[in-house]
Amino acid sequence: MPLRLLPNTDLRRALEATLHERGVHAAFVIGGIGSLSQARLRLAGRKDPEALNGDLEILTLAGSISTDGAHLHMSLADANGRVVGGHVAYECLVRTTAEVLLVLLPEWSFTREIDTSTGFRELAIREIG
Repeated sequence: MPLRLLPNTDLRRALEATLHERGVHAAFVIGGIGSLSQARLRLAGRKDPEALNGDLEILTLAGSISTDGAHLHMSLADANGRVVGGHVAYECLVRTTAEVLLVLLPEWSFTREIDTSTGFRELAIREIG
């Protein structure tokens, strides 16, 4: 399912809302491009997201979306071509557009459950029916 997100849209919230609006419990973002005016990315090994502001280009966007929320990774380039990537947090605001290819999986359910081996809420996959 292709999506185009408009300026000032919160990227993550919009993707999670699409899942709920469609009544689906599982989806994958298989690609995304566009621009952001601000981003919040949680970098590897860090607890809290880092704020980035200015003209930012989305180079890659991918991840899973469940009824428990999204697990998305994104790489961005700033106006000088410097690239940074990490986990997508809320408050990544679209600047001009974001074009996202979302695959809805109506026969599956994704949830996030504590994995005792990692200590984190990890993806749990179940077939519906």
